[in-house]
Amino acid sequence: MHDIRYDAVHDEIIVPVPYAQAILTFRGGANGQEGPIRIIQGMKTGEIGSRVDVDPVHNEIITYTDDSINVYPRDANGDVAPIRTIKGPATGLRAVYSLAVDPVNDVLVVGLNSNWGAERAAGNRGERGAILVFNRTDQGNVKPRAVIGGEKSGIVRINQMQVYPQKKLIIVAMPGIIDKMEPPDAFIGVWTYDDNGDVQPKWKIPIGLTTKLKKPFGVVLNPKNKEVIVSDMRNQGILSFSVPEIF
Repeated sequence: MHDIRYDAVHDEIIVPVPYAQAILTFRGGANGQEGPIRIIQGMKTGEIGSRVDVDPVHNEIITYTDDSINVYPRDANGDVAPIRTIKGPATGLRAVYSLAVDPVNDVLVVGLNSNWGAERAAGNRGERGAILVFNRTDQGNVKPRAVIGGEKSGIVRINQMQVYPQKKLIIVAMPGIIDKMEPPDAFIGVWTYDDNGDVQPKWKIPIGLTTKLKKPFGVVLNPKNKEVIVSDMRNQGILSFSVPEIF
């Protein structure tokens, strides 16, 4: 399991399990060997990716395959087909590895993970990762409304992301080339929904001696205390940064 989401509206925990090709939903107060209250899994359901997000406003769960985005009813149970799918050559979806939904502004943000090692470094083959911005209700073979990526963006691959609807921000963990223990180009980056093309992040928390970041993998926001909280693969720990300017 590479992701977990908490639905505060319904007090539920949602977990994707790609090896079992399932999405599990637990009670918010689950403890010990307590089974899920719902399981989405089966032939109609299809492939489940390593990450999910939940939209408690529109009662939807969103996940992905390598080249598609699939949306399921939040309260679905059993072998349930997606209610919407984004897929096709116009979408630009390839090596999808993260996503985040904004139910307030009706935006869906998708992170692409080039996932090449040092010998096939993404920048040398035009296979860099990117951030794709879609409308939340998009389906079929639709073009993203924005694509953020390129040399100036610094994006090699996106591992995890969050959105901040109040300021229309995208906050991502960019851990760098996959097979480097401490990639020199890793960072936490912040873009806006209106960014498009090869643009630098609006704000950036770089790796280094000052920040103590080495290979940031996960990111979550604490708006109440105006913090960005980061899990770091090499530090084997959690680091909290006070960044009031983005809140």
